[in-house]
Amino acid sequence: MRAALTWRDRAEHCIYDLAFKPDGTQLIVAAGNRLLVYDTSDGTLIQPLKGHKDTVYCVAYAKDGKRFASGSADKSVIIWTSKLEGILKYTHNDSIQCVSYNPLTHQLASCSSSDFGLWSPEQKSVSKHKTGSKITCCSWTNDGQYLALGMFNGVISIRNKNGDEKVKIERTGAASSPIWSICWNPSSRWEKFWSRADEEEESDNGHLEKSDNSQLEEIPELKPNPDSGQDNEEKIEDNEKEEAKHFDLDERNDTLAVADWGQRLSFYQLSGKQIGKDRMLAFDPCCVSYFTKGEYILLGGSDKQVSLFTKDGVRLGTVGEQSSWVWTCKAKPDSNYVAVGCQDGTISFYQLIFSTVHGLYKDRYAYRDNMTDVIVQHLITEQKVRIKGRELVKKIAIYKNRLAIQMPEKILIYELYSDDSSDMYYRVKEKIVKKFECNLLVVCSDHIILCQILKIFVDNVFAIVLLKQSTAVRCLDMSASRNKLAVVDENDTCLVYDIHTKELLFQEPNANSVAWNTQCEDMLCFSGGGYLNIKAGNFPVHQQKLQGFVVGYNGSKIFCLHVFSMSAVEVPQSAPMYQYLERKMFKEAYQIACLGVTDADWRELAMEALEGLEFETAKKAFTRIRDLRYLELISSIEERKKHGENLNELFLADVYAYQGKFHEAAKLYKKSGHESLALDMYSDLRMFDYAKDFLRSGDPKDTKMLIKKQADWAKNINEPKAAVEMYLSAGEHMKAIEISGDHGWVDMLIEIARKLDKAEREPLSKCAFYFKKLNNPGYAAETYMKVGDLKALVSLHVETHRWEEAFALSEKHPEFKDEVYVPYAQWLAENDRFEEAQKAFHKAGRQREAVRVLEQLTHNAVVESRFNDAAYYYWMLSMQCLDIAQENEEQKTEMLQKFHHFQQLAEVYHVYHYIQRYTEEPFSFHLPETLFNISRFLLHSLTKETPLGISKVNTLFTLAKQSKALGAYKLARHAYDKLQGLQIPARFQKSVELGSLTIRSKPFHDSEELVPLCYRCSTNNPLLNNLGNVCINCRQPFIFSASSYEVLHLVEFYLEDGITDEEAVSLIDLEAPRLNKSGNKWQEMMSDDAQSLRLNDSAVIIEDDDPFTAKLSFEQGGSEFVPVVVNRAVLQSMSRRDVLIKRWPKPLRWQYYRSLLPDASITMCPSCFQMFHTEDYELLVLQHNCCPFCRRRIDESNQ
Repeated sequence: MRAALTWRDRAEHCIYDLAFKPDGTQLIVAAGNRLLVYDTSDGTLIQPLKGHKDTVYCVAYAKDGKRFASGSADKSVIIWTSKLEGILKYTHNDSIQCVSYNPLTHQLASCSSSDFGLWSPEQKSVSKHKTGSKITCCSWTNDGQYLALGMFNGVISIRNKNGDEKVKIERTGAASSPIWSICWNPSSRWEKFWSRADEEEESDNGHLEKSDNSQLEEIPELKPNPDSGQDNEEKIEDNEKEEAKHFDLDERNDTLAVADWGQRLSFYQLSGKQIGKDRMLAFDPCCVSYFTKGEYILLGGSDKQVSLFTKDGVRLGTVGEQSSWVWTCKAKPDSNYVAVGCQDGTISFYQLIFSTVHGLYKDRYAYRDNMTDVIVQHLITEQKVRIKGRELVKKIAIYKNRLAIQMPEKILIYELYSDDSSDMYYRVKEKIVKKFECNLLVVCSDHIILCQILKIFVDNVFAIVLLKQSTAVRCLDMSASRNKLAVVDENDTCLVYDIHTKELLFQEPNANSVAWNTQCEDMLCFSGGGYLNIKAGNFPVHQQKLQGFVVGYNGSKIFCLHVFSMSAVEVPQSAPMYQYLERKMFKEAYQIACLGVTDADWRELAMEALEGLEFETAKKAFTRIRDLRYLELISSIEERKKHGENLNELFLADVYAYQGKFHEAAKLYKKSGHESLALDMYSDLRMFDYAKDFLRSGDPKDTKMLIKKQADWAKNINEPKAAVEMYLSAGEHMKAIEISGDHGWVDMLIEIARKLDKAEREPLSKCAFYFKKLNNPGYAAETYMKVGDLKALVSLHVETHRWEEAFALSEKHPEFKDEVYVPYAQWLAENDRFEEAQKAFHKAGRQREAVRVLEQLTHNAVVESRFNDAAYYYWMLSMQCLDIAQENEEQKTEMLQKFHHFQQLAEVYHVYHYIQRYTEEPFSFHLPETLFNISRFLLHSLTKETPLGISKVNTLFTLAKQSKALGAYKLARHAYDKLQGLQIPARFQKSVELGSLTIRSKPFHDSEELVPLCYRCSTNNPLLNNLGNVCINCRQPFIFSASSYEVLHLVEFYLEDGITDEEAVSLIDLEAPRLNKSGNKWQEMMSDDAQSLRLNDSAVIIEDDDPFTAKLSFEQGGSEFVPVVVNRAVLQSMSRRDVLIKRWPKPLRWQYYRSLLPDASITMCPSCFQMFHTEDYELLVLQHNCCPFCRRRIDESNQ
């Protein structure tokens, strides 16, 4: 650091204070009873200001630059505008000692010997506050919240904006040490800087933290090794470290610098706590002030000079020596200019020049920061670490893992913790406590040396002259091998010498710095005139724009120092690489490329080396850009060379082919006798015209192969029509057919199929396949007929559901019967045409398959809770089993068992369908009586096991609800009790619990109206029958209506042995006359849909001596069921209108039922033989247009 005098002036009186305008353009000086306004650029006196009658002691400018104030011994304060006009004046009782503007609110504090006042433009008067001692100085905090007052009695008083005292700092020996100057650090930047002091100072072992690209780690000076210094040196360092620790830990937020006439410089926090220890000055300080950013302190006084200190009080040097006491000194805002005012009236204006102190070794750059710190920067990774010092850093040197820092009285040697190239952890290795004077500090592995243009042996005191230069040397650098020396002289000429021969190899003008590439012996760069010059070997210099000085060259990175900033500039080495390529120096070009070039440059190098048949270099270059295609080519060429192939022309032809130089490649192929390779190349590239020209009158086989390849190419480029024509001309019918079929060209397929001979089965079959696929079964059938493939023709008819043609073909060729009828039956089953499917399976002899299909459909319906469909499918299954039993004697017994089982399941699922709808759906379509009968019927039917999908809970729940509603309280209670033992769904839980409680309040009996009657023995049966759906007395099975499930007034009777069904029907039809008490008769109605008995206007009265009635009697008390058996006489006495017959097909017997109440009409479905009340049946038929059980439509005939 040095100070240059910019201008100086002399006033007649002592200069007690001065102030800069915030923009730095003007300087206000308090001289005598006047204010002098100077232009800071050249020291011109702009205007003297008169307003005070006595000596002006103080002056201060507001932060916004609109006003400034002055205080005088005449006890007055004058407010001036920036236009140098006085606008306001107020007075105190004593002389004004100091004035200061609040940095934010522009409130003015003016201090006299006995009080201080606070004034702002908004106030009409000045608020004044008494003090116990004379105020000598004052200063506002950065945020303008507090005002510090320095007292003559050595006390510091900190007041708020209202003038109330918040903190009082009483110092040791204060009475003999008047406070003469105070100043708050103006920068908040140091708040964050010092807030990390805890972490730094706690690590006494000196471990350093590595930082990222945007932060610095601050590092305190570290202890030396125990054996590297004396005990007293260690003690000194410990004291310094302890002092620094206090300083760092306490300095936070606002820091107050205090200078007193006890010749001390001290620092305090806003709280009044002292930061660190007092700094002894050896002179009486008269003024203290900070630079704008707070990084430096200016201090002047009785030593007749201005000294520059760090912000923590470390003296850095002298700004300017004067001939008398320095009463005031201030730094120009945001600059390095300093104004000084002296006792003899001298006004001096200095420029501070901070020189760059730095060192560079390869990719590590160390430089001074804040005069006392050293920052080490890794130029490649951009990592930085800060080494904090407490003294001025004079010189820096860095070498490998060593770092030397020279301070005024000592040199510190640091080393890295490890040998890792990216390691940034430094620790103190040695401390040399001695004062050195040198121009250049250099550190090596074990020594500190002073270097000139001499070759210095560290272990030899005699220096050897390397080179004598006639002009002064500004910069020099040695090559990596130490064989060449580059020098920049005072004429800005770069001179390069061979150290061994002392020969001047070349010289270049316009250079201010030079650096050799540490990775390439023959490359150097130099800067000058705003350009960067790169020279490789003996080639011409390559230039590009660059600001700054070149200080290092490593690979492709050039380290450039511009002003105070060091940066790493990435410079592609393309230009020197191409210079080597022009001379076919591939290996040297590769070395240059390794320093750093673009991918395009690597590719160019690889291509040039490949064409020059320099395969090793080409391989390395292609590896760099990861071009696997060319690497495979080089690998194949090397393999061929190992096997003895040495035709360079053939190798070069392959290279040209890869590069796209096809004609040159073809010429070389032909020249080397490999015409086939040229033909393959043209064919693969679809360059068929060139291939034909190359062939001319060649082999026909080659011509055919070429046409085939051309067709393949046409197919790949989406020219299918051209491809088909080419394939046909080349005899490739299959490929032509595939393309035509894939594109749906039926006309083309027809043309091909008709041109083909019937012996060419494979192409014709392919045509038929595409005809079928394109929905042209007629042409497919024609093609199959041409080939004679009847099986494929049958399969075609089946797949297209052209059943008539398939049936006709199976009639002519019975061997295809299974291939036709089995798919036909499956198709019918899929379309819900089960009766037709059964006949088809029967024709195909696949009865079991028919049963399996229906069983699967039935199971699916049950799983999906479609119980009505399940009932229908089970009825269909039962009828299928009956058909099988009718035709297959061996399976008769098994099929009849299945028939009865499926009939029972059909009825159970038919009934459960209504219960499921009642429990699942919000509304019920059935009367309570119907649901009551259905649930009873189902409960009596589930005596052994419960079929899949049927819920006993739903059944009992329905029975309980309807029983309670109809008055069957005993049955309802029984149902609720049964439910308690079952797992009840959550949705029924509350209803069941409530019903179980409320049913207890009902009578324990059932309504007599609900009790079922046996029409054979006239016995009233209980509602809950343990025997099931039979009479408890006569064991006669009940006959239920298939809609309301009421007990029908029918009694089943059996024929006496020897009477056939046909004879029984004929006897019944005879209908012997019987006397009636009325002339009106029952009218029998027969139709294809039903068999009915309808009563005319008056009822028929049957005679009491009916022979059938006599047959109803049975032996009381018997546990076995005694059926009603009738003979021919009884049959002859019956009326046809009273008898219903279930005409089951063989091998089942017909079932006969006699109606005991002719008044009620009963209808039986002629298909499923289910019984209904006639009115219910007619209503259901109207609703569904079919039987509700077997779904037989009313318009179908009884088959």
